[in-house]
Amino acid sequence: MNLNLSNFSSTDVYHLMTQTIIPRPIAWVLSENQDSSLNLAPFSYFNAVCSDPPLMMLSLTQKPNGETKDTVTNLTVGNYCVIHIAHVGQAQDITATAANLNYGHSEVTENNIQLVEQKNWPLPRVENAPIAYLCKVHSTTTIGNTSQQLIFVEAKELWVDNNATKEENGRIIIDAKTINPLIRLGANQYADLGTVLSKARPK
Repeated sequence: MNLNLSNFSSTDVYHLMTQTIIPRPIAWVLSENQDSSLNLAPFSYFNAVCSDPPLMMLSLTQKPNGETKDTVTNLTVGNYCVIHIAHVGQAQDITATAANLNYGHSEVTENNIQLVEQKNWPLPRVENAPIAYLCKVHSTTTIGNTSQQLIFVEAKELWVDNNATKEENGRIIIDAKTINPLIRLGANQYADLGTVLSKARPK
């Protein structure tokens, strides 16, 4: 099947892309609302884009009703957020926090998500998430015909579950199977890692 994407609406293109660019990591983003309540939402238009400085990119559309997403409202340049990588057992929590709530209505409170304070950091992290990047917004821009927001965040600190880490030849090794990250597919589908292959790169 050959599909000319110019013949599809932006919504249909979104559904085609999310079902074919697979698997995708999920950024579970905690940010602070203007009333100091906490917003928590998942995004799978997300990835690492630079190592020096350590930058990640979030790409966010508008809400179905055309309003700006709460995370976009919260993440102006200089603001803080915590980007979590959730494990498979948190699939229900991830899905629940994707609900379109009114601004200021906290997904953390609504879903009884347990948090842990981070020393010398303005925001807490989700207690049971195995990975948490403590980030500051680096820059933002708008692209596309439907005002897609690109938010670049700089990771200042990284927290990883001790059970998934070890040191080998002076380098920190993180075991993906122990992390067991929740992976995004298309529509309502998620996945786990399944079989993990290890292949050495040619020299």
